[in-house]
Amino acid sequence: MNPTVDQPSIHKNSPTSNQTDILMSNLTLHTIETAPEESKPLLEDSVKAFGMIPNLHAVMAEAPGLLEGYKLLHGLFQNSSFDAEELTVVWQTINVEHECHYCVPAHTFIANSMEVDPALTEALRDGTAMPTEKLQVLHETTLAMVRSRGRLTEADKEAFFAAGYGERQLLEIILGLSQKVMSNYVNHIAETPVDAPFQQFVWKK
Repeated sequence: MNPTVDQPSIHKNSPTSNQTDILMSNLTLHTIETAPEESKPLLEDSVKAFGMIPNLHAVMAEAPGLLEGYKLLHGLFQNSSFDAEELTVVWQTINVEHECHYCVPAHTFIANSMEVDPALTEALRDGTAMPTEKLQVLHETTLAMVRSRGRLTEADKEAFFAAGYGERQLLEIILGLSQKVMSNYVNHIAETPVDAPFQQFVWKK
């Protein structure tokens, strides 16, 4: 998992900051000390990567398999055939459609760190047209994938392939969607606090 991506900022591993965050969340935000044994090494890896534990990781730590699976999917999708702009389109299309209060600002920060054109990021946040036709098709296909529960029409697939994408990229959208279902749904249930570095990008649909 690349430190520049998806698991944003976070509270330090101090009891004071953790207690403050717990008051803001519906679920426990774990530290290394409070997490289940199976999650401790996963959180230690988060600290090594980010210098802190992202609030999303802190919540997921209650279910070690979830945290491990999320980290694995994140790394696999980040290393897919999509470039930084395309990763951002898939991630943010899903985040916005799912109305994830945590992931939209987090991925705005991440997109900036990956030097993605701010015009693309704002278009995704605002629901306006993508800057290129190919990215527009990627956005529309991702949205159709979410809304149809994967039941794309032949026209959807033909448009995707005509834009220059292949079967691999179509399947990789599902990989990214699987990752985002984990984070978006957890954030809905937990009302995960937005980490300080991302609060300047707070978003609401």
